[in-house]
Amino acid sequence: MDDGDRPVVVSTGIAMTGQNVAFLLVLVVAVSFFSYSIQRALRTLRVGLPEQRLDAPGRRTWNLLTIGFAQSKILRERGAGVSHAAVFWGFLVLTAGTAEILLQGVWPGFGYEHLLPRPLWQLFMLSQEVFAVIVLAAVSWLLWRRLVAPPKRLQGEEIHSTEAVIILGVIAALMVTLFTTGAFEYVAREGVRATHFGWFRPIATALGGAFGALSLGTAETLRDVSWWAHALLVLGFLNFLPYGKHFHVVNSLINVWFSNTSGPGTVGAMKPMDLEAEVESFGASDVEQLTWKNLLDGYACTECGRCTAACPANITGKVLSPRKIVTDTRDRLREKAPYVVGELDVEGSAEAMRLAPGAQAVLDNRLLDNWITEAELWACTSCRACVQECPVSIDQLEIINELRRALVLNESRFPEEVLPTFESLERNGSPWAFSPADRAQWAEGLDIPTMAEKLERGERPEILFWVGCMGSFDDRAKKITVAFARILQAANVDFAILGQEETCHGDPARRLGNEYLYQVLAKGTIETLDRYEVKTIVTFCPHCFHQMGNEFPQLGGNYEVIHHSTYIERLLEANLVPLQTEHGKRLTMAYHDSCYLGRYNDVYDAPRETLRRALPVVNLVEPARTKSRGLCCGAGGGRMFIDEKEGKRINIERTEELVATGAETIAVACPFCMTMMVDGVAKLEADVNVLDISEVVAAQLDPAHERAPLVAGD
Repeated sequence: MDDGDRPVVVSTGIAMTGQNVAFLLVLVVAVSFFSYSIQRALRTLRVGLPEQRLDAPGRRTWNLLTIGFAQSKILRERGAGVSHAAVFWGFLVLTAGTAEILLQGVWPGFGYEHLLPRPLWQLFMLSQEVFAVIVLAAVSWLLWRRLVAPPKRLQGEEIHSTEAVIILGVIAALMVTLFTTGAFEYVAREGVRATHFGWFRPIATALGGAFGALSLGTAETLRDVSWWAHALLVLGFLNFLPYGKHFHVVNSLINVWFSNTSGPGTVGAMKPMDLEAEVESFGASDVEQLTWKNLLDGYACTECGRCTAACPANITGKVLSPRKIVTDTRDRLREKAPYVVGELDVEGSAEAMRLAPGAQAVLDNRLLDNWITEAELWACTSCRACVQECPVSIDQLEIINELRRALVLNESRFPEEVLPTFESLERNGSPWAFSPADRAQWAEGLDIPTMAEKLERGERPEILFWVGCMGSFDDRAKKITVAFARILQAANVDFAILGQEETCHGDPARRLGNEYLYQVLAKGTIETLDRYEVKTIVTFCPHCFHQMGNEFPQLGGNYEVIHHSTYIERLLEANLVPLQTEHGKRLTMAYHDSCYLGRYNDVYDAPRETLRRALPVVNLVEPARTKSRGLCCGAGGGRMFIDEKEGKRINIERTEELVATGAETIAVACPFCMTMMVDGVAKLEADVNVLDISEVVAAQLDPAHERAPLVAGD
């Protein structure tokens, strides 16, 4: 401000000029409107159901630090990730400078130079210019990427490209006006130039030198114009945010703290449902049946499209886009909220709104069908790739699961192929129409005891080997069952099976939205396990592993559940498995990560270590998409029981990736993946074997130390 302006207001002994008064009015209006906008958005969240998200503050704060501030998820993509992280970190640093600028608009004498030791103040001033340069460079690259070479995930109707370009332009203008304000100040404040400029303000000093020919009056005027432009851009930017997709700038960190996608709680576990509650419907068909956190996810969405780019359904040409699921939820909330929680602007109450023209049409709409279609929901494989990739910890899958529940439980709407699966689960205790009496046929001649036989002898086995439906009835999966049983016997592990008492635990029903059937099956399984006082379960099916270990506790079933990859690795590490000492030729092998083993349970190393320990001469090669970025086989989320009629088959896409590694063998650790990979190899007519890791180990057993006899199919 011009120090020569005549003071018109005096407060607490500090003179305020006309410009200061004008800016104070602008600031009050801007802050008031921003406060109103935030309260307006918060009121819309009241549409959602209550949910407790204040548990485990330590874990939530850790997520905030690592995912929110350290940007660990956004940095999974190097190019755009580094640029966005640079802008984020730049704004964190520059916010302190912005606060100083706004305060100076009201309080002319304010400055950090009066509060900080000079060396620290100089470092602060240097940080402002350094990070402004970093932000300007990052924004320039992001603008080029948006306008010149946009990736596929930033194209299409879902993308608000114009808004993104405007916001990036505003950020660039903020950085430019920050520099020009300093440069014109350099010229205008000749008397303090030596103390306020120098190495710690390199850009302002250099630009100020370039503008040295300006008169002091002109420089002062240009400095004021640049300062006002910067301040108004800041306030305008702030008030624009709540009305567009960039609202995530305000609430993404909040969303990360409240999120459960990386813990606390059990990662990937579906939300429990009280089927005896007195409610009109189950699941969610509209926004008011989702939780406030589901709705907050919509406001936090950056529309970056990483979720959609990682979605196996979308990659292979299906209609599903996880980004659209979230943005549709947000847009439906904004459409309906005024009629539910009261008018958010000026028209009046919710009752008055419902009488307004067009109100009935809005109220008659719903999220399900009018915004999100059945085809989108049933295309999901529940692989959690979308959740894994989201940089602000949105749970797209939870919304999909709740909408599926509404379809099945309230309206009995599901793909026609699913009906036989539901009926067989009810009648036979498995997804297929096999007789329960045949469940243990695979064990004939292997001398494997059942839990009932052990109990009759007064014995309690060390572990229960949970075979699962695939391992009991599928001809290819039964070979895995036998291979793992041979390993257990060779290692002298005391184990037993349930035999005919084993039934499906209901995971397929739950993933397909039939929560009622799931709970009937799960509670029956828990009753059986508790009757035998089972403590430790080992299974080679990741779906069984996840369900019994992570979701059974919701119904009171608490057990130590271990996947066979981890269990075999422990046996090998302890030298309990007798292996042949001589090996054949060097074998090139590619391992396919199961979604329910990897992204759901973070088990990536155990299967690989098992292969390396079993075959010291194995050459493990990785496909392009591997570990947490691995591509789903296409069988999860109940898709195993639904025909894939749209686009390219997911298992073909994945098999092509694995075959492209040049591997002679594809290793898996899931019977569902086995089925999909075998089918993929056959369709591609590739000369590649598909083996479960237990089969690889069993093939290396030393015959001289095997306790179990070999059977056909080994």
